[in-house]
Amino acid sequence: MLPGDAGHQGGRVTDAGKSRDGDRGAGAGRAPSSGVVRPGDALGSPDRRTTEDRADRADQADRADRAGRRTAPDRAGSRPSGRRRAWAELLRLPALFTVPGDVLAGAAAAGGRPGARTLLAVGSSVCLYEAGMALNDWADRAEDAAERPHRPLPSGRIRPAAALAAACALTGAGLALAARAGRPALTVAAPLAATVWAYDLALKHTPAGPVAMAAARGLDLLLGAAATTGRTRAALPSAALLGTHTLAVTTVSRQETRYGSPLAPMAALAVTGLLTRMLTGRRDRPHPAVPPGGPTAGLTTALAAAYAATAARPYFHAALNPSPPLTQRAVGAGIRATIPLQAALNARNGAPVPALLIAALAPLGARFARKVSVT
Repeated sequence: MLPGDAGHQGGRVTDAGKSRDGDRGAGAGRAPSSGVVRPGDALGSPDRRTTEDRADRADQADRADRAGRRTAPDRAGSRPSGRRRAWAELLRLPALFTVPGDVLAGAAAAGGRPGARTLLAVGSSVCLYEAGMALNDWADRAEDAAERPHRPLPSGRIRPAAALAAACALTGAGLALAARAGRPALTVAAPLAATVWAYDLALKHTPAGPVAMAAARGLDLLLGAAATTGRTRAALPSAALLGTHTLAVTTVSRQETRYGSPLAPMAALAVTGLLTRMLTGRRDRPHPAVPPGGPTAGLTTALAAAYAATAARPYFHAALNPSPPLTQRAVGAGIRATIPLQAALNARNGAPVPALLIAALAPLGARFARKVSVT
């Protein structure tokens, strides 16, 4: 599984809150009369059951009849809507905005131009990413019942068997799409899928967990290189850089639900500064598609600055006070910072158009993250 598996709750809107708002909206303005007369009620005398009372009941019946065609489908659709939201939370849909940039960065690092095989690799990456999300919650359902009971599985909104079935189906779909992209892509997608399952089922709570997560992100970038050009060697430095960022974010996420040590966010802050310097520094081996001091140099610098600005401040706050809320905020920022990092890698490797397209995903991801948590 790629980054984004812990209990950050920023921006979450509960279904219960929606129900309360809907109830207030449905009843705003007047309290409906039931027309039922209680024994001993002075208003129940025959003299009080006037034309006004009958008109009020008729008005209610008329409004109910006119609204029936509108509210009945809404009621019928309320359960599917709730299920859709539960699946959006389980799969952490806003985090999907961090996925296409891996593949495109790999294609750029390998010196290839994105094509049909690249799109197949993007589809494979998305499926494997979401498989990891579903499998993560299935594996953590007992832990989440104690620490995050609002999650879809412990809250009962999704059955554990359904989550496991989704993880299996998405893994199969991801491997099938990689096979369509060619044998080199499948050669990378198979160990990527194995890494996802190994992380969620065995490695997550071990010292090897962050390393496995970093390997998954690196393999995801290599998937784009393999699908686009059939080669991965040239993309190894970019994969290592992206994996290092992921290692830092995952290490911080391991203390999201408790008051932890300031060392992890401090280390992540240092890693962010180091990676920003590497993105903007001179290459020992210039990329053949990028002339020294070319027009992409300024774009790379701007995107690297956006990467640092997204992650650095929340890491700093979590280092000062490593409480669960600030740590969760730092992890969310680290995940969002993946997008400008991917864009900077594209620009650095001579692909300004994909870089700008990836950068445009950042505000969309932030917007959807206000509705459904990315962690």
